[in-house]
Formats: sequence, C-alpha cells, structure tokens
Amino acid sequence: MRCAVVLLLVFAAARAAAVVTDGLLPNGNFESGPAKSELVNGTVVKGGKAIPKWETSGFVEYIESGHKQGDMLLVVPQGAYAVRLGNDASILQRIPVARGSYYAITFSAARTCAQAERLNVSVSPESGVLPMQTIYGSNGWDSYAWAFKAKLDVVELVIHNPGVEEDPACGPLIDAVAIRTLYPPTLSKGNMLKNGGFEEGPYFLPNASWGVLVPPNIEDDHSPLPAWMIMSSKAVKYVDAAHFKVPEGARAVELVGGKESALVQEVRTVPGWAYRLSFAVGDSADGCKGSMVAEAYAARSTLKVPYESNGAGGYKRAVLDFVAVRDRTRVVFQSAFYHMKADGTLCGPVIDDAKLVGLRKKPSARRLML
Repeated sequence: MRCAVVLLLVFAAARAAAVVTDGLLPNGNFESGPAKSELVNGTVVKGGKAIPKWETSGFVEYIESGHKQGDMLLVVPQGAYAVRLGNDASILQRIPVARGSYYAITFSAARTCAQAERLNVSVSPESGVLPMQTIYGSNGWDSYAWAFKAKLDVVELVIHNPGVEEDPACGPLIDAVAIRTLYPPTLSKGNMLKNGGFEEGPYFLPNASWGVLVPPNIEDDHSPLPAWMIMSSKAVKYVDAAHFKVPEGARAVELVGGKESALVQEVRTVPGWAYRLSFAVGDSADGCKGSMVAEAYAARSTLKVPYESNGAGGYKRAVLDFVAVRDRTRVVFQSAFYHMKADGTLCGPVIDDAKLVGLRKKPSARRLML
C-alpha cells in the first residue's frame, strides 16, 4: 500500500513538472527550422513534421528575415525566422497543461499581400477568429492574445489561415508563439472591480515593443484579460511598464479603437445605492499626441475626461459617482475619438487603476477630474 502511494506521488510530481511554463512554446520563435532537404524552392515546407516541435498542414513557408517577395521585403523583428501560412494552412503544437486551468496564448503576426486576412486559433473544443484588417504596429507586426480553459491534460493548439487567395503565398506571417497561465482574479479590499489594475493578463513577448492586442470578447469563450470584456468590433491594446509608461503598477490598457472598442466589466450592485468609480487616464509614451477624451459609463451616469497628451507619458485621475438602477451594473470605458501617431498607426488614451466602491448614502450627481 505504501509503495502504491509513493508511486502515485511520483507520478503526480512528474505530471506537474511536465506542465508547460510561462513563456515561448518549444521552438515558439521558429528559430530551429527544417533541413534544407525538407524545403522546396528554398521556403516551402515539405512534410508535416519538418519544423521541430510543430506539425504543419497545407502550404506553409519557412521565411528568413529579409526574404523578398516581389517588391516586398519581409522582416522578422523578433529573431531571424518565421512561418507563413498560405491558403487553408495551419501549424499545430501539443501542449501539456493543467486540466481545468486557464491559459492565454500570445503570438505575433503580420499581413503580407492579402488585405482581408484573419486567423483561426483553436484549442479543441474552443476556437476564435482574429481579424487582421487593421494594423496597429508601426513595423507591420502585431501581437495577439487568445485565451482558453484546458479540458484535457494535453491540448492541441492550432493556428489556421482560412483564406483562399489566388497566390497561396499571400498568407500571414506567424512568429513568437507563447503561453501564460491565467489566474481568475478575486475581489480585493476596497474595490468591487476584479483585476482593476489590469495586472493579470496575457504574456508579453520580451522584445515586442508594440504591446498585445486583446480582441473583442465576442470572439472568445474566455477573456485574455480576466474579468474584463472587450465589446464591439475593435481590439484594445494591453501595455506593460517595460515598454510603455503606465499610471500604476506594471500593466494598463490603451483604448486604440475609438468608440468601436469598449472595455467592460459587469458587477453586482443594489438598485438605489450609490457607488463611486475612480480611475486613471493617461498616455503610454508611445508618441500618441493630441487632445484625448476618455469616456466612462455606469448605470445612467456618464463622464468625459479630457486629457492633453504630449506623447511622452503622464496621467490624471477621475471620479464618477452614480446610483445603481439594476442588480448588475456594467462599468464601461471608451475613447471618444480615434487617434493616430505620426506613422499612421492607431493609438489612444490609457486606462488604469480602476476602482469601484459603495457609498453610505446617495450623493448628488458628481463628476470630477482630479
């Protein structure tokens, strides 16, 4: 009996040790490539297991940074190699995980010659469609996040290009595929909002200075930004203190989609009770300049927070008092306008350090910018 218990403990320890850790997946940056004999015309991958740690299907190319396609120069900013997914092509990796846990996948992608590209990302039985029509990164690359709940001990991550172009080589480039365990946030003392400081979220690629796009939550069964939903048709950008300036802590959210994207959390409230929402509005020092207006909504109350950005970082604090009208209230943040940097890429105000507290008595309507 004692031997059986010991064996079970050893087996459990071995399984725990085998579970994936936060960071790049094995050969997640594709720096280990196929043998030359497994490449056709120098780039087309021959054989489903030619790229170490990955399985490929369909027209997949192994691209070296600096590769020329017609008049285009394909650049890989995070290393020397990436893969390109042609018509109906996909890459797959099996990942050992902890069943029942939540994970966020982060990867970088760039369009080539197709304009309406999108990617399917799946971990069975969950899947999401990530649109790539809008480019947010100044170098043509963006990092995307997608989340899932592990239903098995080993899951299959698939990134698939569903497009069908006349030129099969017009698919997106993929690089730097990483994973991070997500821990469902709990309520903290003095704040009815979960993850109000946005400290819990997807993995940041170390050399990616353009942040991580969190797609609209309608595309995902689970949010890569725990407790928050991304509503409407545009993504928001998740930024970190290592590459940007954030008002508080290590992470924040930049509203890059104007009124086409909204950051939303639903909280339990008591109809007729008064509440106070406080938060920080600023810029992430990414060169986004101009007169910004961040908007906050709760129940029937609205607050417009003007912020003059010089693109070098900074923030101000704002307060919105409101009275709940239902037992659940949505707290919503939006940017009133679109903003663009000098290079033509979208940007916007940063939201951080959001807190919601109940008040002892019903106050008069109050809207403050501190």
